[in-house]
Amino acid sequence: MTVVHVVLPGDVDDPTVPSGGNSYDRRVCAGLPGVRETALSETWPRPASVAGLASALAAIPDGDIVLLDGLVACGVPEVVVPQARRLRLAVLVHLPLADETGLEPAEASDLDTRERETLHAAHAVIATSPWAARRLTDHHGLPPEKVHVVPPGTDPAPLAPGTDGVSGLLCVASITPRKGQDLLVQALARLDEPWHCTLAGPLRRDPAYVDEVRRLIGRHGLGERVELAGPLTGDALENAYAAADLVILPSLAETYGMVITEALARGIPLLATDVAGIAETLGAAGIVVPPGNIPALVRGLVSWFADPVKRDALRGEARVRRGKLAPWIETSEMMAAVLARL
Repeated sequence: MTVVHVVLPGDVDDPTVPSGGNSYDRRVCAGLPGVRETALSETWPRPASVAGLASALAAIPDGDIVLLDGLVACGVPEVVVPQARRLRLAVLVHLPLADETGLEPAEASDLDTRERETLHAAHAVIATSPWAARRLTDHHGLPPEKVHVVPPGTDPAPLAPGTDGVSGLLCVASITPRKGQDLLVQALARLDEPWHCTLAGPLRRDPAYVDEVRRLIGRHGLGERVELAGPLTGDALENAYAAADLVILPSLAETYGMVITEALARGIPLLATDVAGIAETLGAAGIVVPPGNIPALVRGLVSWFADPVKRDALRGEARVRRGKLAPWIETSEMMAAVLARL
């Protein structure tokens, strides 16, 4: 395999909007040989113009391999499908478009139809977890042999010392409805125990939702206990993990949840919702609760604070899982193998 053309969202390297999808794209590109990268700044999956994507694909020689981020590709079959007749296209789906929280039914249905057309035309579809692969295969009626699993890798990290072993709480996720920070704030407001929670993640993706989370923090008098830290990267993110006793991911939908393995790499247990493949990724290293359920989040948090034996057991399991995490080079090698078969 000599050349791989990779088409990505334009914000892939924007430090103000870090995301699991962007991190995945960047790390895979770094590990693939012969990458020629194009990043397109549009409002994907509903771009104001498709001219940039159409031009980029038209410039690629017949028969070349193209890896398209699904956020770019899946909403515009009118551009992608004709190119599938002459290019060897693979589409990487981080999250099915219709699974984004807050869409109107008509909008979700239209995006779903567009995604289905795109994925049927692609020569390969790549999912980030076995759960996501099954979902795409069943939902869109794709041939199973077309859908491949290439899970994210994990960087080695030192064990997190934590705070006092119990009260340092951390949620790393974009501040958007799908990530459920509003539910987490309401659950935290019902706790009597001492705690401090950092909400680390981009604030620009959904300003109205960020305002709602701020209102909830103020309404419950949690201004001194819940910190909206904004996007954290580099040393700032490492410091946040180092101070965490428990990482919380209250998402309403995920396909993998890279925060899970980032926490496990540091030996930190988690409280997470039972969506997608999170339970199988987490194993016995955390507390799993139903999504969208504030009382369930409260019960999970209470069980964490109330039982030191349980906390020790969860930390022990997190350290066991830490030793079994795959590195990013394996992700790139798996991706290269899928693309080579095209």
